[in-house]
Amino acid sequence: MKAGDVSEARPQLGLIGLGAFGRLTARHLSSRFDILAYDPAAKDGEGTTTLTDLAGAAACPVVILAVPVEVMAPTIADIAPHLKPGALVIDVGSVKVLPARLMGEGLPEGVEIVGTHPLFGPQSGRDGIAGLRIAVCPVRGDRTARRVAAFCRKALGLKVFLVTPEDHDREAAVVQGLTHLIARVLLDMEPLPTRMTTASFDRIMQAVEMVRHDSPAVFRAIERDNPFAAEVRDRFFALADKARAGLDATLDTDTQK
Repeated sequence: MKAGDVSEARPQLGLIGLGAFGRLTARHLSSRFDILAYDPAAKDGEGTTTLTDLAGAAACPVVILAVPVEVMAPTIADIAPHLKPGALVIDVGSVKVLPARLMGEGLPEGVEIVGTHPLFGPQSGRDGIAGLRIAVCPVRGDRTARRVAAFCRKALGLKVFLVTPEDHDREAAVVQGLTHLIARVLLDMEPLPTRMTTASFDRIMQAVEMVRHDSPAVFRAIERDNPFAAEVRDRFFALADKARAGLDATLDTDTQK
């Protein structure tokens, strides 16, 4: 069945945002949902979605927000008047404390809210997502969050972590914050050697490649919108300075011999 065909067996899902991750989301959910997508920059539904207006996507029983964190607040304000009572709104942002607060404050009472963070992107998920990880964060409706977690496990084959937004961001500040920070520095150092490399260097560059094409908005969200990221960065740079100072002291001693 093509996207847009009417099917009583499949519920409708509204997808707000059809960028790289929105398209990945549609690819893996289109067999289970009739997806109505809204993205003013999209020219077609790519065979997995039917393009519609914002009101049409927001009126679906399940609505996924696949938009940058920095536009989350206006997006929430735009969809709020069109949401149906009992609807489920899910976000897929890289941070969770800020989106959880914005959704909790901006979405109508009677709308259930679950925050998620797929711990993979279009690059790491291009060959399939089974076995990859996802964080699921209850925001409004604990039972609904458990149902979302069960769907991710059973239908998508994901490894699920049911955590609070705060616990997610605290760990992500290290896991994502350092990865993207180091990758940004190494990208700025290019061109880097590709001939006489070691296995450890190759693995570092594999990590760089997995985030190379992430949008600047993803980097800003991870480093700016995570409330724990600044502390992790400060500790990392302080330890780097300490390591450099120790190395400089050693070199000075060697020079004096």
